[in-house]
Amino acid sequence: MTRPTIRKFGAVEHADGGDLPGWVVVEGHPTMQTAVQHTTEDGKVMSGTWRASPGTYHATYTDYEFVHMIAGRIVITPDGGEPVEVGPGDAFVVEADFKGTWKILEPVTKHFVVTVG
Repeated sequence: MTRPTIRKFGAVEHADGGDLPGWVVVEGHPTMQTAVQHTTEDGKVMSGTWRASPGTYHATYTDYEFVHMIAGRIVITPDGGEPVEVGPGDAFVVEADFKGTWKILEPVTKHFVVTVG
């Protein structure tokens, strides 16, 4: 059987709860859910849907991420840098060496693509 060359994401039925590695709560009581909906055969790229509730995390990235915001609002501030506010419809990237805060102002749903390693 051949692997499909196009994969459409459906509704998220099963998402893993719990904070991602490198993410530490620094304000409030945010929660997150991650649904990895596709991983390439070599395991170097994964994509899916992420949801989070209001609060603030300090995040340390080791992998590159592309994000398309579906719902919610976030203020992302690199350590020592300027804040960037993102909301529904925005697309952005986070480089693998990012360290800083994600202040989640409204419940968030985002699609992501992460390159691993």
